[in-house]
Amino acid sequence: MIEKSGHATWNGIPLEIMDEVIPPPPPPPIITDLHIGAFRKISSKRHKNSEVASSQYGINIFIVGLLLMFATYLNIIGLTESERLSFLIALMLIQVLWMIFYIAKGIRKKWAPAEKDGHAGARWLKCGIGLFAGTTIGMHALKIGYYVGFGECKPVIEGIYPVTHIIHTIFQVYFLWRHSKDIIRSFKTVERFGLIHSVYTNLLLWASAVATESDHQLEEHMGRLTSLGFVNITLHEDPVVCNCTSGLCESFRKGIYYLYPFYIEYQVLASAMLYVLWKNIGNNLGHRHHRTKLSFRGVVPGTILGFSVLAATIATVAIYLLNIGLSKNKSESALSIYYIYSIAVLSFMCIISFIGLLIHILDKMAMMKEKSPAVKLDEDLLVGSAVGSWITSWGSIIAIIVAQSHPSYTWYSLPYAILVILEKYLQNLFIITYIHRKEKHNTKKPHMEISVMPSETKIPTESTEFRMVDGGKMLNPNNKLQNNANASIKELACNPPSDVSTNPWATLKKAMLKNITIALFLCNISLWVPPAFGCRPQYDNGLEAIVFGFTPWIVVIDIAVPFSIFYRMHSTYSLFDVYCKIGSS
Repeated sequence: MIEKSGHATWNGIPLEIMDEVIPPPPPPPIITDLHIGAFRKISSKRHKNSEVASSQYGINIFIVGLLLMFATYLNIIGLTESERLSFLIALMLIQVLWMIFYIAKGIRKKWAPAEKDGHAGARWLKCGIGLFAGTTIGMHALKIGYYVGFGECKPVIEGIYPVTHIIHTIFQVYFLWRHSKDIIRSFKTVERFGLIHSVYTNLLLWASAVATESDHQLEEHMGRLTSLGFVNITLHEDPVVCNCTSGLCESFRKGIYYLYPFYIEYQVLASAMLYVLWKNIGNNLGHRHHRTKLSFRGVVPGTILGFSVLAATIATVAIYLLNIGLSKNKSESALSIYYIYSIAVLSFMCIISFIGLLIHILDKMAMMKEKSPAVKLDEDLLVGSAVGSWITSWGSIIAIIVAQSHPSYTWYSLPYAILVILEKYLQNLFIITYIHRKEKHNTKKPHMEISVMPSETKIPTESTEFRMVDGGKMLNPNNKLQNNANASIKELACNPPSDVSTNPWATLKKAMLKNITIALFLCNISLWVPPAFGCRPQYDNGLEAIVFGFTPWIVVIDIAVPFSIFYRMHSTYSLFDVYCKIGSS
């Protein structure tokens, strides 16, 4: 109210005095760069601690599983196969429960991951894991049939294990198809432990499959070596205490071992995809992935050469499998044909990989590297899986040098082993060089001047000044010109300027790289086929087994060959990625 004196009052108290009695509200806290930096430092420390803790948990799970497996195969008293299978079943069920939690959590929109890693979980990789998962389910269905036939004399756990594995496979494939690209930002500690548990569960299942297949391959290849005149050794088999009730047990048993290579690949693939998810937790990738339109124009030479190699591979595999182990002459002939074929293919791959590297060296354009856990993992997997072939190749080279006798067909293994080492070395360099390239639309381009009217007008940049108008809206003084410029920008984005059409070297370089990539793509598919379907000369020629000992060498082979098979499949996927990047450049 206003008093007669003209001074404003409140309940008879002048407002000037009220201002002195009641202090003004404090100003809002000012968030400085120092506060933001401290918050990021604390967040980064928590991220690192949970990552280390989860990785140690996974490693210990893996060690326990390996020790149980070794104890079972060494017949340690007190441990049986049933207890090992029970441990694996428990691990798979824990993973299934975690995947159900993750999927259910993602249904809530506020916890669903908004950001995706475009390089992870490519459709090509998803199709591969779907195919291998189908064969895995088929293999375990055969195991169920085999168990039913011998149900009277086998423990119940051997019937529960394949059923659990089928459930685990179905959940895992669905999970990887839907969520392999996720950048997880909620419940990060829980998700880290769940993902690392899943990674090592799949690695233990892979190790178990390798060990099981080793027993079968050891017996089979000892019989093949007999035809070459080496030794006649039979392994001890568990006595059959009951008869099969269905009459199909032998067919089930053979079918199981034919599908083991696909099962092994499935476990390695699943581990790799889950590991990328684990590494991507809380990451800020700072880039977006753009879909690339594939073009197969101008790749006829590379395609013809690649399909020629694939046709030769099928013929060679048929000759090998039909002749190996039948007689001494047929076995030697099959091994010689396989070595000659492999030497020719590997020499061709070495030459074109070297040409691809030479093109990169002559290209003076600066290379911008992708920063993504998926791209880094591709590189690590290529080098890591190549180690398997390098081990067997160096073993063959040493065996040729120190062996006392050399049958004529064994001399082919020397150039074959050298070319395996050289081919993977050159191909890895070629692939890694190009998978690290950023696609052209991911790179920053300088500001351009575009004519939008008869007179030239510069496109407003980020430094363009805006002024406030009524209602709090932003107004650009050059709004009309900007609209016209935006239309021209859209037209430019649809038809970006390119030097390829005007530069003959760029046109030739792109065509050569596309043909090299498609040829290597088909050659790697071709070289995946022989070991996956039983062509393994390192087993069958007998020379390395004589030098290193039969059992040690076959154990080395059974560990190394799955890595070699995986290398061919993973390099095929990586070459597909290289082709996409070359096509978009």
